[in-house]
Amino acid sequence: MSTIYAPEGDSAISQILAAYELPGTIMDIARHGKGHINDTFCVSCRTPEGGTARFVMQGLSQAAFPHPEEVMENFAGITSYLRREILAEGGDPSRETLSLVKTRDGADFVMDADGRLWRLMPYIENADCYQQATPELFEASGRAFGRFQYMLQDYPAQTLHETIPHFHDTEDRFDRFLAALEADRLNRAKEIPAEIQFVLRRQADCGVALRALREGKLPLRVTHNDTKLNNVLIDRDTREGICVIDLDTTMPGLSINDFGDAIRFGANHCQEDEQDLTKVNFDISLYEVFTRSFLEGARGSLTPGELEYLPWGARLMTLECGIRFLTDYLDGDHYFRVSHPKQNLDRARTQLKLVKDMEEQFDAMAAVVAKYAK
Repeated sequence: MSTIYAPEGDSAISQILAAYELPGTIMDIARHGKGHINDTFCVSCRTPEGGTARFVMQGLSQAAFPHPEEVMENFAGITSYLRREILAEGGDPSRETLSLVKTRDGADFVMDADGRLWRLMPYIENADCYQQATPELFEASGRAFGRFQYMLQDYPAQTLHETIPHFHDTEDRFDRFLAALEADRLNRAKEIPAEIQFVLRRQADCGVALRALREGKLPLRVTHNDTKLNNVLIDRDTREGICVIDLDTTMPGLSINDFGDAIRFGANHCQEDEQDLTKVNFDISLYEVFTRSFLEGARGSLTPGELEYLPWGARLMTLECGIRFLTDYLDGDHYFRVSHPKQNLDRARTQLKLVKDMEEQFDAMAAVVAKYAK
């Protein structure tokens, strides 16, 4: 972390912090974490007793979240609910869920002069985020995300704001792909007939989950929608996942998508833009590790329909991600950052290769779920 503020200085950030009753003197404000969306800082205070109290301060991205008040309504409602559930189970809500520090006038956030929303949260000590998965860390994250589903199973999902409309609407992602293909702004379609046909042949697959929702086979749940390993805090002593973080995309959705996105991210060993597709393989042993721990954490809260569709969640989230990368490549690389002209194409190819692997091992994936759902 690099210090951006010294006590004798004056900054817009220190002015925002003046809205809070902090437990001591600000000693340091430093950039924190590796996130690309929000601006995140660690604020360190020296308490009157000579100790240190730390906080996480975040400025929400106005581009990603055009209605930040709705994000905060979701955040406050979910974390307050989790706090009550954790207390009821005899847990420690100060470590097992995020929470908001109220301003001096009792608000959950501060708006700066530019209309940007800022929030302050207690720093959860003795816990870390990890960027690279090991089987042990992947297992710990599975248990944490499963517990997230268990704890929120009775939360009224329909009361949450949809902070990013159509975020995991695979049918909508397919339609956007068709539009980009028809426009073909940079005349790139002729270079990638195999990838285009791969996606076109799977149009019916894109509707599997949403059809199941419409037919009542899957319930609407509170879902995190960004279930990567680095969104779980791992306790340094127990090595367990103690707290699910980065709740800004939490909204109504399908549990199978949260499960599936974690599998997409963690059940392979390659870089996202690996060009050698012989190195890109779906690892069903890692899939089994995560499935077992996810179902342990969920503690029987998933319906029979959800259990049946968990393998579809992995397959669809991977297909959806590949479609998004391919759409952006056809559209001129406007959404995902690229370091070279074909990076989005490379990214799409890795995801589509994983989809192919999952299709070939789909029966085995279903058998794994059945094994641990008993």
